[in-house]
Amino acid sequence: MVDLESEVPPLPPRYRFRDLLLGDQGWQNDDRVQVEFYMNENTFKERLKLFFIKNQRSSLRIRLFNFSLKLLSCFLYIIRVLLENPSQGNEWSHIFWVNRSLPLWGLQVSVALISLFETILLGYLSYKGNIWEQILRIPFILEIINAVPFIISIFWPSLRNLFVPVFLNCWLAKHALENMINDLHRAIQRTQSAMFNQVLILISTLLCLIFTCICGIQHLERIGKKLNLFDSLYFCIVTFSTVGFGDVTPETWSSKLFVVAMICVALVVLPIQFEQLAYLWMERQKSGGNYSRHRAQTEKHVVLCVSSLKIDLLMDFLNEFYAHPRLQDYYVVILCPTEMDVQVRRVLQIPMWSQRVIYLQGSALKDQDLLRAKMDDAEACFILSSRCEVDRTSSDHQTILRAWAVKDFAPNCPLYVQILKPENKFHIKFADHVVCEEEFKYAMLALNCICPATSTLITLLVHTSRGQEGQQSPEQWQKMYGRCSGNEVYHIVLEESTFFAEYEGKSFTYASFHAHKKFGVCLIGIRREDNKNILLNPGPRCIMNATDICFYINITKEENSAFKNHDHQKKSNVSRSFYHGPSRLPVHSIIASMGTVAIDLQDTSCRSASGPTLSLPSEGNKEVRRPSIAPVLEVADTSSIQTCDLLSDQSEDETTPDEEMSSNVEYAKGYPPYSPYIGSSPTFCHLLHEKVPFCCLRLDKSCQHNCYEDAKAYGFKNKLIIVAAETAGNGLYNFIVPLRAYYRPKKELNPVILLLDNPLDDLLRCGVTFAANMVVVDKESTMSAEEDYMADAKTIVNVQTLFRLFSSLSIITELTHPANMRFMQFRAKDCYSLALSKLEKKERERGSNLAFMFRLPFAAGRVFSISMLDTLLYQSFVKDYMISITRLLLGLDTTPGSGFLCSMKITEDDLWIRTYARLYQKLCSSTGDVPIGIYRTESQKLTTSECREIASQSQISISVEEWEDTKDTKEQGHHRSNHRNSTSSDQSDHPLLRRKSMQWARRLSRKGPKHSGKTAEKITQQRLNLYRR
Repeated sequence: MVDLESEVPPLPPRYRFRDLLLGDQGWQNDDRVQVEFYMNENTFKERLKLFFIKNQRSSLRIRLFNFSLKLLSCFLYIIRVLLENPSQGNEWSHIFWVNRSLPLWGLQVSVALISLFETILLGYLSYKGNIWEQILRIPFILEIINAVPFIISIFWPSLRNLFVPVFLNCWLAKHALENMINDLHRAIQRTQSAMFNQVLILISTLLCLIFTCICGIQHLERIGKKLNLFDSLYFCIVTFSTVGFGDVTPETWSSKLFVVAMICVALVVLPIQFEQLAYLWMERQKSGGNYSRHRAQTEKHVVLCVSSLKIDLLMDFLNEFYAHPRLQDYYVVILCPTEMDVQVRRVLQIPMWSQRVIYLQGSALKDQDLLRAKMDDAEACFILSSRCEVDRTSSDHQTILRAWAVKDFAPNCPLYVQILKPENKFHIKFADHVVCEEEFKYAMLALNCICPATSTLITLLVHTSRGQEGQQSPEQWQKMYGRCSGNEVYHIVLEESTFFAEYEGKSFTYASFHAHKKFGVCLIGIRREDNKNILLNPGPRCIMNATDICFYINITKEENSAFKNHDHQKKSNVSRSFYHGPSRLPVHSIIASMGTVAIDLQDTSCRSASGPTLSLPSEGNKEVRRPSIAPVLEVADTSSIQTCDLLSDQSEDETTPDEEMSSNVEYAKGYPPYSPYIGSSPTFCHLLHEKVPFCCLRLDKSCQHNCYEDAKAYGFKNKLIIVAAETAGNGLYNFIVPLRAYYRPKKELNPVILLLDNPLDDLLRCGVTFAANMVVVDKESTMSAEEDYMADAKTIVNVQTLFRLFSSLSIITELTHPANMRFMQFRAKDCYSLALSKLEKKERERGSNLAFMFRLPFAAGRVFSISMLDTLLYQSFVKDYMISITRLLLGLDTTPGSGFLCSMKITEDDLWIRTYARLYQKLCSSTGDVPIGIYRTESQKLTTSECREIASQSQISISVEEWEDTKDTKEQGHHRSNHRNSTSSDQSDHPLLRRKSMQWARRLSRKGPKHSGKTAEKITQQRLNLYRR
């Protein structure tokens, strides 16, 4: 073992004076060297420099003292002028000699001594080897001129009345003020404002010029007009303002020369200052300045973070955000890295927005910019993605970094984040509210196929409107459509509600029906006090509690409603005339309703084979009396409710044992075994028993398992749903799952064909001739264009081509910009479309945010824009439940005990129900469903003369949907002919295009299904019965 003591050398002796004189052999032989640090700062000069220059606080005090001295010297000069008696005569001695009292002289000498000593000391401390650089500085020369004569007069008393231009100390005061402001910013650790400094320099320069001119003119005119200070001030203001009255003018040549010199100085100095100020002002207009800390602490504000701000995005946000009354006092701070757009600047100059919106140019990744926006004091932060970029994944990455930066800087600030791709959601799981664009887009596209116009329903629910749209229109459907667009989702606690308080202890279905019957509101869901999940239509077994939060649809919330006894009668009269328009035509409607759930999740085995129907009661066949409907029970009768096994594989639509066996082999209910991305919600749906080989998924190529090469060879029993997309992204998972939902009957499951490219041959091979719907997804590669609104050009033209070639095909698509929806199914000579265009312009002039709602493709659910759902994120700031309710409606989330969105078709046999109120009662009493809307189409046959007459009035009723399953071939052709005449289609102007379309139509419909004549006779008989009724 090594001896440690022998390895470590002995310590050197203590540093003593004896050791310094005599030395020490051990210390001299030691290789170590003692080092003392910061030796230079121990010198007297460095200590003075630290106190006068380096230390911010002490330097600020020194400069403040210096600034006060200069102001004091100028003040003493003014006192000397005011106390001096003007002497008679025009001798030049009056220029060089003045009358100065002894006390005043003593004060000026003291100030001069202190100032000169401070100047010499600061010059010594800042000396860097060049003495002439210190001497020839303008502040040093002015200090010598103003201080040295007073110091000389101490030793030479005859010079005490010598004139000294002390008023030039104003320029030294200006210099001290600039240095003091710089030290102030350093002392308080804040970023220096260049704009503030420039304004301060400009004002101080102007004041110094005026003060110098006043004092110079007054002193030089001592041998002339003997002007006082006020007359000199008047002359300077008139001269510098270029007015020049001429009543006060200098007389001596010296004063005239002095005025010329001052004007030349002003012409050189002031334009330079104004130019710098204008440049800084323009730069500040671009960057936006700061949001003050005082305002952030006394006023409420939200921050909007975007990568690029467009006028449409800004107006959608502002209109939706400020639509709520309690947000009128909020301020909006926009943080954007790009320069403000010209249109955005023009809008923000409007007084309504200029007092509320503050634009800051900066990045959310920089703490300085977040500090400028006062993110830590913000009530919320909205982070939006740029959907117009080609690489949407890159856009999501930027959004994720912004969210992380905001969360790191302000952990307590609520985050409202918009993301584009669903696979990136888990990165921002910490955000309070998240809206994924592709999730909602594909879910709405899927539900549009099975529940028509779901996108229109959701869009109108998430937009804030007063229901005033279309009230000036001559058409009844537009008035009703516009008035009902004002419906929104609201919430209230049961025990605090006038609508629902009396239904405590009763079933949900009973409360929903009677609240609608009495007040006209639609109760759609509740949330228990001990559960955070929202239950949409939990069914008749759910008993209402006093602490439940009720979610209902109404024109306005209960707090803004006034209750009168005669309102119920008026609402009943309105509901009775709901189905009785002036045309008295057969009405085909689709009721969008939410299916009920009795135990955990709905089992479709409780429903009939053909879906929900409205069977006519046997006792209601008399014409003199309307059929009766069973009442809605306060508490559900357990004997009438079937208990359903959710995991049962028994199909609800088998008719024969053979079909039952085949269905059991083909489908099973369960959760998808694989999730396409992290964060996807598990959804209970129909699954195959065995995984299909990948080779069998190719429709256009045969494999060893089958020899089919087109859709027709497969012999699908149900109509197809074709999806035309650029790539098979993860978002398609949210399209397929609603179409395979567990509550859908197996007989109604439509085959889904994914078309990654759409040449005409592939369309025919996919079976476009017998497809129920064709969904065209906006392609990512076409979203970026030189002109923003051209991002939808390729999609619109492709859809228009399909519409011309396959006019009976139901085409559903999504666009980037809502303004482009007017080009869907475009007809240049259609009078009705032109009338709708004029109506849209009028509604936009009235300030409507839903002017596009009257376009037929949008109203029919054929097209929507995902940017419309941006308002969903904005509404969540006031209604934090809106995203959850929307996800439940679209099937993106499933909650045990919650209902789902479904639809049922009302045929002529079901029109015995007559009114919407009776329909509400029928659904609540029979199946427990809650209707929330009507999708109505009208069909009318008009002669050519009638078409022309109505077209001239721009009041043509157009069939939005053709009923191919209820008409024979001749009737279909006649309907299309009338439709073409009434809408003035321009296809006849292009015979070649028309001939090609007819050729394709004949080729594609050679082997199409034909309806028998018995069906047409049955329909005619039903219509006659309806007219008699």
